[in-house]
Amino acid sequence: MVANVPFGALADRFSRRAVLAVAGVVQAGGYALWTVWHAFPGFAFGFVLWGLAGSLVEGAFEALLYDGLAAVGAQDHYVRVQGRVQAAQLGAVLAADAAATVLFSVGGFPLVGWTSVAVCLATALLALRLPEARRTESDDDDELGYLATLRDGLRAAVGRRGLRNAIIVVALLAGLDAIEEYFPLSAQAWGVPARLVPVALLGIPIGGALGAWLGGMANRSRPITLAVGLGVAFVGLATAGILHVPLGLILVAGYYFGYQGVLVVLSSRLQDRIDAGHRATVTSVAGLATDVTAIACYAVWPLGQIVLVAVIGLAIAAAVPFVWSGRDQL
Repeated sequence: MVANVPFGALADRFSRRAVLAVAGVVQAGGYALWTVWHAFPGFAFGFVLWGLAGSLVEGAFEALLYDGLAAVGAQDHYVRVQGRVQAAQLGAVLAADAAATVLFSVGGFPLVGWTSVAVCLATALLALRLPEARRTESDDDDELGYLATLRDGLRAAVGRRGLRNAIIVVALLAGLDAIEEYFPLSAQAWGVPARLVPVALLGIPIGGALGAWLGGMANRSRPITLAVGLGVAFVGLATAGILHVPLGLILVAGYYFGYQGVLVVLSSRLQDRIDAGHRATVTSVAGLATDVTAIACYAVWPLGQIVLVAVIGLAIAAAVPFVWSGRDQL
């Protein structure tokens, strides 16, 4: 979390593509530690490297994608492409689970570990093949050093009211995705046998992937429409928590469909408000705020679990029309 914003400025000052490649190598190092060092320190340091890899990606990827499209006059396609990316990420969870099951049965933990290392190194090589938009003269100005890039990005994120409010709403909404960690526990609490929990939960990532994919085609939706859609999703989530029955997982899948769809659109509209030179830094600020929200979500979970999170989500949905009303741009 601490590294998020400094790494975002690193991507703005130098090469976003190179930062993504380094992230793949760092994550591979974390998995290698897990594979060869079977002790608490090995797993602890592995998680640190994984976290640093995530911080490198945070901001750099969105900036590379948005500015790459903008360079060819196609920034209006960002929301659709990002929706497909998000859908692919959610779908990859299912593919990875299936692959890990097969690999573990064939070669145990070492085969899973070294395959993970190889996949991360492959992503690093692929990242180096991604096109990167050429920077403008002002972006390439040698007088604008790293610290100045970091300072200007933070100033833009905090000092511009419309951008600051958009960061807050997107970060609060994205941070609520932390409750995904509790879906298996909720399924058991609602009466799903432990052995059937993985199968019972399949509909949730599938619903999220479909929502992200279709959300990429909803960029022209009015803010009030997005707010209503988000509100309906959280009402469904609250209903599932109140019913406390296995069939409630269908409502959770429906919630995840609407949630991911709206999140893709709002994240895209956040990018529309960010200047190209500060894009990775400002996006990293939003990522840091998202992480803080996720920890707060863990803290409040025991107080009301899914129902309380749904109420918080409804409050966030109510703020969407005001932040994207067109009157809050300064």
